[in-house]
Amino acid sequence: MPSLTTGEVTAGDGAGDEPGAGTADGAAVAAGRAGLPARLLERARAWRVTPYAVVGTLFWLVVAAAAWRTPIASDFGQHASAVERVKADWRHPANPLLDLPGTGSPYFSPYIVALGLIARATGAAGREVVRWCGPVNLAVLVTGVGVYARTLSRRPMAPVYALLAFTLLWGVQGKEWSGFCGVWSLTRGASYPSAFAVGVTFHLWALTDRLARRRTTGWAGYALLGVACGLLLLIHPITALAAAVGIVAVLTARQRGWSRRVTARWLLAGALALLVAVAWPYYDVFSLAGDTTVDAVHKRLYIHPWQWYGLALVGLPPLLLRARRGVRDPLVLMFAAFCLIVAYGWVSGHYTYGRVFALLLVPPQFALAVELASIPPWTRLRAVLAPVAAVALCFGVAAQIGAVVPQRFLPVTVDHPVRWPGYGWAADRMPADAVVLTDGYYATHVLPAYGFFLVAPTWPDPSTPAAERDRRFAAVRTYLDPKSTAAQRAAVQRRYGVGWLLLTKYQKVPAGGTLVATGTRTGDRLVRLAPVPGES
Repeated sequence: MPSLTTGEVTAGDGAGDEPGAGTADGAAVAAGRAGLPARLLERARAWRVTPYAVVGTLFWLVVAAAAWRTPIASDFGQHASAVERVKADWRHPANPLLDLPGTGSPYFSPYIVALGLIARATGAAGREVVRWCGPVNLAVLVTGVGVYARTLSRRPMAPVYALLAFTLLWGVQGKEWSGFCGVWSLTRGASYPSAFAVGVTFHLWALTDRLARRRTTGWAGYALLGVACGLLLLIHPITALAAAVGIVAVLTARQRGWSRRVTARWLLAGALALLVAVAWPYYDVFSLAGDTTVDAVHKRLYIHPWQWYGLALVGLPPLLLRARRGVRDPLVLMFAAFCLIVAYGWVSGHYTYGRVFALLLVPPQFALAVELASIPPWTRLRAVLAPVAAVALCFGVAAQIGAVVPQRFLPVTVDHPVRWPGYGWAADRMPADAVVLTDGYYATHVLPAYGFFLVAPTWPDPSTPAAERDRRFAAVRTYLDPKSTAAQRAAVQRRYGVGWLLLTKYQKVPAGGTLVATGTRTGDRLVRLAPVPGES
């Protein structure tokens, strides 16, 4: 949760600020010279409730509660299924979605493997462990925003404004995407690895700032940074790319003096990051560099940018002001690099790089937060910026409030995220290792959360060849085609070990199938198939 102390405040927004001067770090050093009683007294004085502790805790409670009551949807099933595979066999987990070996699947990251081991030790279902990650990831994110904002400004309201800008100043419509941290998106994706990765990124930027300012001595901080970067690369590679860009930007802006010892420490951090990434036994993260499997999915991130990111534009004037003060500003350097990466994704057709938009908005959002927190004094820019930012924030609240507040508590009608249907009624009637054939949109996303295998994947996995995925999609179409013969259906059933069907209300139950249950909300029907003659 947000820190209750001001002891982490660092220099950043004032001209002539010296690292440690006037901060709790400098006070602690002075108190240390006076002896233990004086140091304890100084620390006791430093502890107090800050504005960010109040706002951050309230934000955490509201969003965590909303995320907790959100039904299984979107990518949740994919991650929960991967946890189930690790729980069943952590050494050689099966493919998250298909009844195939999972060798080389990037879904088996340290995040998922850790959750799988927790599920194995506790006996909890994968979906339960993933759901519990929501509050934890939100805590990592909220504290991360706070500690990084404090590296940019001493003002107590800077972290508060940074959190509001980062989670509300996105687009004029509520949008959901894994790793995008608008309130609307967080209520559904807080438990995903991407949310955890973004939170860790802020902590790594803050740690880099401390190391570059030499607030932390010795080798341990550099080693921690390197290991954490390696793990982040394995957990969410595209966020790790943005994190690395931010680390370089902070290092360029803050590091003064490159002695041999300093250079060796930074080289140690880089070497450890590389070592951790290379040593991971489940998949080769560097093989994803040229992979185009999910590029088509991410093209949407470049379409209708005003709806996705428009409100963040209010942060461009303060960002430009920072650039005028000095191009070595960390936010300016980050923004320039992120723009280049996103532009490369568009020009090259590797639209997956568009996921950097999740952190490209951070520089204008945080620049706005720092400028507003610097009031007083008032300047011409701040006199204009404050009301414009207030209006933009109102639009952001209007666009996303439906994700956390039920309609009955609102005076006007607003948009709310679609509540997906549940499939517990079907899951309760199938064995744990069942192979299910279905082409229903909701069913293919939700059923994997219960550990079931599908015939065709919900999302493409780079470890499964494209030809194999295409064959499986064709097999599903063949089986569900009313014109297919019994022999064709039997061939599909035999090849993929299909034991169950989840049909929409418009699809007919095939010969040899037994209707087991019907969903009350969607009318979907669960059908048990008789074994094909000759099958064991």
